[in-house]
Amino acid sequence: MMVERLLGDGVEGALPPFRMLQDPDHAVVDRYGLFNEEGSREDRPLPHPATLVIDREGVVRWKAVETDYRLRPTNEDIIAAVRYARGEGPEPPVPTLTNVRDRNR
Repeated sequence: MMVERLLGDGVEGALPPFRMLQDPDHAVVDRYGLFNEEGSREDRPLPHPATLVIDREGVVRWKAVETDYRLRPTNEDIIAAVRYARGEGPEPPVPTLTNVRDRNR
C-alpha cells in the first residue's frame, strides 16, 4: 500500500501528514485536463505526471505537467508556488524540471 511505502514498515494504521488524492473515476484528471491518451490502455487510463498548486477556490495557481514521469519540479519551485497561492510571495518561476532518479544518488 502507498502509505506503508511512504512511512515505512511497522506503521499499520498510520496516516501521512498530508492528504492523498484517490481519483478512481478520473474526475480530477478530467477536470484539470491531465488525461494521457498516448500512455493509457483501454483497461487502465493514466494521467500525465503533474504537480498542481490549487487554491482553496479550486483555481490552479501553478502547474508542472510532463510526459516523462521521471521529470518533476524542484521542491524549491513547489514551495515558491505554494507561497504565491497563499499570497505570501511573488509569482513563481516557470518550473525547473529535474530527473527524480538523479536526486536520489
